[in-house]
Amino acid sequence: MMKRFKVWVYKEGEQPLVHDGPVNNKYAIEGQFIDEMDMGNKSPFKASHPEQAHLFLFPFSVSKVIRYVYKPRRSKSDYDPDRLQRLVEDYINIVANKYPYWNRSKGADHFLVSCHDWGPRVSYANPELFKYFIRVLCNANTSEGFQPNKDVSIPEVYLPVGKLGPPNTAQHPNNRPILAFFAGGAHGNIRKKLLKRWKDKDKEVQVHEYLPKGQDYTKLTGLSKFCLCPSGHEVASPRVVEAIYAECVPVIICDNYSLPFSDVLNWSQFSMEIAVDRIPEIKTILQNVSKDKYRELYYNVRRVRRHFVINRPAKPFDLIHMILHSLWLRRLNFQLTASQ
Repeated sequence: MMKRFKVWVYKEGEQPLVHDGPVNNKYAIEGQFIDEMDMGNKSPFKASHPEQAHLFLFPFSVSKVIRYVYKPRRSKSDYDPDRLQRLVEDYINIVANKYPYWNRSKGADHFLVSCHDWGPRVSYANPELFKYFIRVLCNANTSEGFQPNKDVSIPEVYLPVGKLGPPNTAQHPNNRPILAFFAGGAHGNIRKKLLKRWKDKDKEVQVHEYLPKGQDYTKLTGLSKFCLCPSGHEVASPRVVEAIYAECVPVIICDNYSLPFSDVLNWSQFSMEIAVDRIPEIKTILQNVSKDKYRELYYNVRRVRRHFVINRPAKPFDLIHMILHSLWLRRLNFQLTASQ
């Protein structure tokens, strides 16, 4: 992949909806990836001519569309996704009429990257048009049409303004007195169930809706053996990557989530999954993890950490390279023929 893989970034369109994206906060990977591939010619994966390309990127930002197009928002109908869908379909029509690449593959070598909750909706209005198209999504919910063999699941990463990650607060396994930790709002049914059962009720399983004054979130993750990662309104949560950064074993609590980079990462080796209906048993389940098993999970979290780190420019095995590798694997799944 490093020597051969090339991506053509379509030049059509203008900022802020195209060739731009958020580079901070929870949708940051959307803008960071677009910027890495689109700005200048520093990326070795960027094709200098479309005939060199294995894949074609629509540098379209769903987050920017929601920010600039969906105004004003006075009623429920103002949140209808049809405006987003028309914009993306119009962009496809422009490049399909101008170049041969979309039509020859029916979009199978084209992709869009979105970390916004609405990312999956780009294809809902016209499923036939997007039948082979690759959606690179944080919101990788298999119950809402995410197809793991075709689409790409990427992690949601919260980036503070001007930084590529939080401070490293990771502690040695022997210096982690908290069994399990979570702090976050009651977004979605799963978090509500977690908070109802565990909120501020146990010193070993520390679950908070709001942290007590004077406590630091990143420090507490670094002092915890396990970090609870329940879904919010959507399946993806930055809690997973925050846990990995702090070398805290992620405990995935969700339904229908296709975990990022599952083509090459065995999540059972560095995380745990607890079914939603077993939320009351969290303490018992985690207490029953042997010391040897916990240390195995902990050291595996340390090993995979580099795959979730954002570098600019990107570096081998980091998060941006992992996204490109996932795309490369899907590109290998089909072959253009002479008739195409």
